[in-house]
Amino acid sequence: MYNSDIPTRAELPSTRQLITSTIVAIIAAAVILVTIVLPSEYAVDPTGVGKMLNLTEMGEIKQQLSAEAEADRQLQMQKIETEDKSSNLLDGLLGLVVSSAHAQSAGEAWTDEQTYVLVPGESIEIKLVMEEGAEAEFLWIAEGGVLNFDLHGDGSGKNISYEKGRGVPNQDGVLKAAFTGNHGWFWRNRDKQDVKFTLSVRGAYSDIVVYK
Repeated sequence: MYNSDIPTRAELPSTRQLITSTIVAIIAAAVILVTIVLPSEYAVDPTGVGKMLNLTEMGEIKQQLSAEAEADRQLQMQKIETEDKSSNLLDGLLGLVVSSAHAQSAGEAWTDEQTYVLVPGESIEIKLVMEEGAEAEFLWIAEGGVLNFDLHGDGSGKNISYEKGRGVPNQDGVLKAAFTGNHGWFWRNRDKQDVKFTLSVRGAYSDIVVYK
């Protein structure tokens, strides 16, 4: 049986070559960490390369999902501890909101009313096309569960987050556009059962767009 020859001392890399290779490897790893790993995993982009490669957006999505999952876990713990008291309180608040909505509708009808059913884990986004400074009244009510929501806007090269909520049964108010663009809601069902919700809006908007 033939065994390969043992390399001579002259063929082995020198200590200097080994140190140089190690330094190059460390530098390469650091470059990959800063330009690829940090932007894509943590939305940290000190060099701007991540944004050019659309990795920063990926990292932002991962961080948002991670934060949302943690918030949902905390919310679930709170719901278990205070389920009975919260149920009575939410029923009372829901009754007040519905009564208020009926009183408003008696004087002025909603321009648009849309109803959807979200299965567990499903999401939907609805936005109003609005001019800067325009205002729109809104009311949304969840039935059979609660929803996570993000009220935000984009357009004219700008982005804004107005309000976020976790485990919310309903919301009403006035949406005032900070700039010309699309302004509205992103909802996600983090409950274990289907949730039906209805959005009612009226005011100064030119169109309503649904993204699923």
